[in-house]
Amino acid sequence: MDKTRKPKQERSRKTVEAIVEAGFIFISREGREALTTTKVADIAGVSVGTLYEYFSNKEEILDAMYARFSDDVVAMLKEVTPEVIRKKPDEGILHILQHLRELLSRNNKRYLHCAALLSQHLPQQHVAPLRQVLGTLSMQYLSRNPEYIHLPNLPVMNYIMTHGGIAALVHQLSHDDPMVSFDELSQGLATMARHMIEGSRRDAGLDSP
Repeated sequence: MDKTRKPKQERSRKTVEAIVEAGFIFISREGREALTTTKVADIAGVSVGTLYEYFSNKEEILDAMYARFSDDVVAMLKEVTPEVIRKKPDEGILHILQHLRELLSRNNKRYLHCAALLSQHLPQQHVAPLRQVLGTLSMQYLSRNPEYIHLPNLPVMNYIMTHGGIAALVHQLSHDDPMVSFDELSQGLATMARHMIEGSRRDAGLDSP
């Protein structure tokens, strides 16, 4: 059973926020395996006893970090959906990538510094909301742009662009001297998506969009 005490007062919420933020700071410096409640409490500026009022162990701190990342990405996707569904596919991808870059770069690139942790260890319960909001975005896009409804292999293309695109973006932003710029990478992903769509439509005998 989760023994975490839910913060109800503003002071409690700020304490939890400081502890979660301290988790990100520590992992960006020393990695996930070295994480301890004592070290997190020290960075957060609270006693270990205070930390245990909200988190029973380091796994609960990690889960709160995963939840924070998932919630932030979901909120970003919901925010951009109305604009994305009015754009051509490649333009919509560029729009999402730009906002994802902004999200990953917030708070001194907090998420970028923990990119490996977030991409390799995100629990299923925090992946599910991301899949749901992406599914909703896709449904809304197809409802507004019905010419793409019968596109062959649409789920496969969606998977490739979503997972491959995000992985490439994180890799690019995480390096001090990347081989390509963010703009070059984003444009390349958008162009790839356009070519995949156009090729699939031709192969299926559909008119070009």
